[in-house]
Amino acid sequence: MNKIALTGGSGKLGTWVAEQLQRRGYEVTSLDTRRSDRLKCRQLQVDLSDLGQVTGALRGSDAVVHLAAIPAPLGYSFDRIFANNTISTYNVLEAASLLDIGKVVTGSSESAYGFAWAPAPSSPLYFPLDENHPLLPQECYGLSKSVCEQTAAMFSRRSGLQAIALRYSMIVAPSEYERHAIGKPQQYKHILWSYVDIRDAVSATLAALESDSGEFRALNVTSDDTFSDIPSESLLDRFYPDVEDRRKTFAGREAIVSNGLAKSLLGWAPVHSWKQVIN
Repeated sequence: MNKIALTGGSGKLGTWVAEQLQRRGYEVTSLDTRRSDRLKCRQLQVDLSDLGQVTGALRGSDAVVHLAAIPAPLGYSFDRIFANNTISTYNVLEAASLLDIGKVVTGSSESAYGFAWAPAPSSPLYFPLDENHPLLPQECYGLSKSVCEQTAAMFSRRSGLQAIALRYSMIVAPSEYERHAIGKPQQYKHILWSYVDIRDAVSATLAALESDSGEFRALNVTSDDTFSDIPSESLLDRFYPDVEDRRKTFAGREAIVSNGLAKSLLGWAPVHSWKQVIN
């Protein structure tokens, strides 16, 4: 496996992933609607809503990292967000199946659980939040990610495609930490104070690409700590007193969203924290 097709290579995470793939010796082709002067790899301008274009662009690839998406329910009409994310994912998986490409890593989101953008207040059924928790989206973006995961699972069942959906939490680059109000926990209640340093998101993506996943898997990709300076038990007592099912006691600022499955299946672990930047 040497030739990697990367959709969304011009995006925030895609740019970092492309660089690290090349550092590891992979031959990378970026598929995006625009070219980027930050990328040093081959670039193709591709409309991912067109299956023919996608199939032509993926020809000759050994694996696909699919990161292209509208990343939030903002800036576009809801129907466009849903259609863009679901159709592009279907086309990437269909093209991979037609071309006998055996591995696809697709970018999902913790928004699939339904809490991040919920228009009506809602709480998880239990803590810590893990991959066994049902997906309960209330809006177009979380729904699109849920459907994309089901699509990947279908292709895995149908053709034996190895597919991994990575449920990234809020991705933060080192230069962005200072902009966030760590001391205002109410601002991050809806994401359960979950975040991941972009360098750890990249390492998880490469670990998924290089793993022998077998059946379809959806994995949380998040830091080991919360995006707050308040102990996790105190956060839950204050902001989620209605959730009585706590399946463990959290030590210090331990993450409330579990990354244990990604650690065990991928041999991956996050190594970065906002505490290394903000004191």
